[in-house]
Amino acid sequence: MKLTSIFIWLCIGLSLYAWTNPELNLAFSLTGLMNGNYHTLLTAIFVHGDYLHLAGNMVFLYLFGTFLEDEVGSLRTGVAFFTGGILTFVLSIPFYPYSNMVGASAAIFTLMAVVLLVREASISGRFLSPIGPLAILFFIFNLVAIQTGEQDGVAYISHAIGFVIGLAFGAGWNEEWKKSLLFTFLLLILYVMLYNFLIANYISPYK
Repeated sequence: MKLTSIFIWLCIGLSLYAWTNPELNLAFSLTGLMNGNYHTLLTAIFVHGDYLHLAGNMVFLYLFGTFLEDEVGSLRTGVAFFTGGILTFVLSIPFYPYSNMVGASAAIFTLMAVVLLVREASISGRFLSPIGPLAILFFIFNLVAIQTGEQDGVAYISHAIGFVIGLAFGAGWNEEWKKSLLFTFLLLILYVMLYNFLIANYISPYK
């Protein structure tokens, strides 16, 4: 079983456990940390706010986690996941000092960034997959959300922090990361052009 699959089952299991035992506070917070609840640095990664939060995160954890495991192995994937999740909680305290933080989102954004930089920059079926351009789009979306204001309770700044942590891992694990990043941006442009062509010529309702 892949490590990513274990992470997914842990997220499902701990989330269900937390929902059925609301008296237990497994979320990370500054108050909890100051009271010695250091275990929440781990538990909060796997606990999610609701079913929609859990389902969405598990889809992207599966996509990026399994891809990264195939690229760099389970050990490095685990290191990136836990470092991104734990470190992001701590670094997010100045931005959300009174919040209870839960979810694997920041850890997943770390995996996204690593995937973005470690992919081999060569024309192959694996490289042509849309997962690299998808990582760029998600990061851009988060930057836009930060600029326009966080109104939906989503910690977009934490996502961005997790992504930056992932970039550090990706650059360290691939000496040709600049080439990989450039190729992925070119691939994103190609996908956008293809999308616009299909919309204009085959999908548009005004045709």
